[in-house]
Amino acid sequence: MKKIALLLVMPFAFAGAVMAQTLVKISNGQLEGVHEKSGVISFKGIPFAQPPIGDLRWKDPQPVAGWTGIRKCDTFGYNPMQKKVFGDMGFRSPGMSEDCLYLNVWVPAKKTREKMPVLVYFYGGGFVAGDGSEARYDGESMAKRGIISLTVNYRLGVFGFLAHPELSKESPHQSSGNYALMDQNAALRWVQANIAAFGGDPKRVTIAGESAGSIAVSAQMASPLSKNLIAGAIGESGAMIKPTLPAIPLTDAEANGIKFADKAGATTLAALRAMPASELLEIASKQGMPPTSSPVVDGYFLTKIPADVFAEGQQAKVPLLAGWNSAEIPYQAVMYGLPPTPENYLKQLKMFYGEKADEVLKLYPGATEEEVIKSATELASDRFISYSTWKWAELHAQTSGRPVYRYLFSRPRPAMTAKMGNAKPGLAGGITAGDGKPEPPKGPQPYNGAAHASEIEYAMGNLATNETYQWGPHDYKVSNVMETYFANFIKTGNPNGVGVPKWTPNTRGGAVSFINIDVTTILEQEGPQLRGRYVFLDKEYLK
Repeated sequence: MKKIALLLVMPFAFAGAVMAQTLVKISNGQLEGVHEKSGVISFKGIPFAQPPIGDLRWKDPQPVAGWTGIRKCDTFGYNPMQKKVFGDMGFRSPGMSEDCLYLNVWVPAKKTREKMPVLVYFYGGGFVAGDGSEARYDGESMAKRGIISLTVNYRLGVFGFLAHPELSKESPHQSSGNYALMDQNAALRWVQANIAAFGGDPKRVTIAGESAGSIAVSAQMASPLSKNLIAGAIGESGAMIKPTLPAIPLTDAEANGIKFADKAGATTLAALRAMPASELLEIASKQGMPPTSSPVVDGYFLTKIPADVFAEGQQAKVPLLAGWNSAEIPYQAVMYGLPPTPENYLKQLKMFYGEKADEVLKLYPGATEEEVIKSATELASDRFISYSTWKWAELHAQTSGRPVYRYLFSRPRPAMTAKMGNAKPGLAGGITAGDGKPEPPKGPQPYNGAAHASEIEYAMGNLATNETYQWGPHDYKVSNVMETYFANFIKTGNPNGVGVPKWTPNTRGGAVSFINIDVTTILEQEGPQLRGRYVFLDKEYLK
């Protein structure tokens, strides 16, 4: 009878143990997570700031009020206000709303005796699109490697960056704009206050992001508000350095805000706040409207241009892993629709660089159509986002006293699956839907490299979440190498470890190298030709 009684009790005892694993008490109240099939526990839709609505629109993120009872964390929060700009974004949120300040946490199934390292990931989307519910950013695979992983929502576009004299006047720090970046800062402060409850180590927090998310990582490193909240940083394609979404002076941002309010027909700040979010989004998206999504040197979150902060060694002194893709954007961004002949290429170089065109031609040669396609792709990519990432890594290596691990991601995406029909690559690595009918290729084909944003699923171990492409064994091999590098770096500040090629860091005064991640991953030296490209662009952008 005792054995039978024990057998009857055991399932209930086990269920209680499972429930205990999914319950976490944070500063605001209790959370209940969900066991994923992998055993990882996820907590979705945790509020880390009050909804920035009504009078809180265009204000610093405010602390969340506590709650009683248990808050179930089984669904993502709302995605931020935005237009559909990029065809590769798929949200799993319940909808779009200004009430968007939520984060998601993936926790390893087994807690360790030591506190676990933490990854906080910021999504990309040009500061006008994106959401933490996108499957490509999921932290489940990283959690299986012993890392507590988070994705964080932040305000976008006019909601995240509008500056205005009235907003600056009412602000306790006499500035405006940068609400998106302060949302990220609020999430980092939330991590410091609460991650220990999940088994995480607040002293081992690595921030990461791609494109606008990478640009945000560089900004958080440069901000006096955030630089002491992180232990490491990962940047995938982008830094807040000219010409890639650079921060503008507060006076310029406020002037744009005045023009925007005038065109929106709002004579007061109260009138702007009274506008429905959907109406405000439509107005901001119209052609000819003043820009309202630029980061701002506001004197509070950013006290200087980020490039100057890094040049002067005032940034977060942490290890940095940063790089870019081999074909961020196609050659057409330089050729403007012209056939990629040597004659047309030289014509374009003269248009961009005038009497310096011959110098550029030596750095980006174009004697044949094939060479033009490759060089024009590299030049377009450098002008778009690669140069700014290079400059960030270069400055940090020179002034931080910490190692910089630079990479080039070169693995092209495989072909799309048959169900995609004649869908085509779209803006900034996205997808443009077709009509479902196969279509023969037209004209010269793009350089066969890694497009913008194509590394995300590889780095985060999420290839299987993207059913657009025909992933094969080589892709999973590349993903394992890249994710291993990232996981090692998050744990130790060093990407090296068992089973991956040795990666040498860049430091002040040393030779510059980078790891080239592809089916065969190798360490390469920067070399005079490659360095010459960035030294030339450096002079152009520092005028």
